[in-house]
Amino acid sequence: MTSRIAQAQELMSIHGVDALIVSPSPDLRYLSGYAALPLERLTALIVRAEDDPVLMVPELEVAAARAAGVSFEITSWAETEDPFALIATLLSDADVIGVDDRMWASRLFAIQEALPETSLTVGGSIIAELRMTKEPEEVAALTDAGAAIDRVHDRMHEWLRAGRTEREVGADIARAILDEGHDQVDFVIVASGPNGASPHHEVSDRVIEVGDPVVVDIGGTNKAGYCSDSTRNYVAGPEVDPEYAALHAVLLDAQTAQRAAARPGISAEQLDAVGRDIIEAAGFGPNFMHRTGHGIGLETHEEPYIVSGSVRMLKPGMAFSIEPGIYLPGRFGARIEDIFVCTDDGAVSLNNTSRELRFL
Repeated sequence: MTSRIAQAQELMSIHGVDALIVSPSPDLRYLSGYAALPLERLTALIVRAEDDPVLMVPELEVAAARAAGVSFEITSWAETEDPFALIATLLSDADVIGVDDRMWASRLFAIQEALPETSLTVGGSIIAELRMTKEPEEVAALTDAGAAIDRVHDRMHEWLRAGRTEREVGADIARAILDEGHDQVDFVIVASGPNGASPHHEVSDRVIEVGDPVVVDIGGTNKAGYCSDSTRNYVAGPEVDPEYAALHAVLLDAQTAQRAAARPGISAEQLDAVGRDIIEAAGFGPNFMHRTGHGIGLETHEEPYIVSGSVRMLKPGMAFSIEPGIYLPGRFGARIEDIFVCTDDGAVSLNNTSRELRFL
């Protein structure tokens, strides 16, 4: 973690930030290794541009912080002490302080009150810049998560069939996500028939009917703290509406082209356009209403975002989804999603189950 702190300090100097205050969040875990819970007692990592970091915790949580393997100074505050006064003491010389994106508003105001002459700014972008490029051990953790969610998709025939509700299928999937190697279920989408036209539908009591197309988008977090996210499309029965099969074929062409195009040096908006152009040419342009993808790591959604308007260039080590979708309101929808890691000369997929329409 010390190298990450050093990198953060370099970026702080570039951005004119004297200190960062990081509250319980994936950013805190990334910089310290401590996955602290966001409780009412203040825990904060203080990163100073020209001094060693300090993890400030409530006295009763010192043991937990040490057990997490925190490698730098831990200072505590007692139950009747004011932690914001302690922050003011530690950062009395700071002119500009960056705060993480998850800081509670009440704490932000308390910091401002304790340091009235100090300017506060958004500090999350500094940490996001670091987190975008994954280290080898992070790629290994994402690879493990990707393989685990693939195993769940490979078992879909055990649960997904006509006559069952989306909720029943979703409950089986959630159990399998844990059984196949995740520590936590993050989300389960089972969107059958017309529900497939809602990209963020979860589950409902709708009974899956024979011939229904079903969008299954699932993900979890493994022991290392890294996330999976993969979407496949199924049919409950031996046949499907020919229009749906044609729609899925267009979608597969678009995602295949984007998979081939992903490489260092292409911008996020260029990669988005590769698939979007194919979908628009087929007449489904308005039905692809979301971005092509999102970064992934300690969070399911993080930088970089693969979206029109983003000129961010892809670089080796970046991990992101490629997930174009087509949605016809009131009828059905489809999305194909894989997680990729950018390499020196292309991108490798962490999801390797069939992307073809699967009949169950």
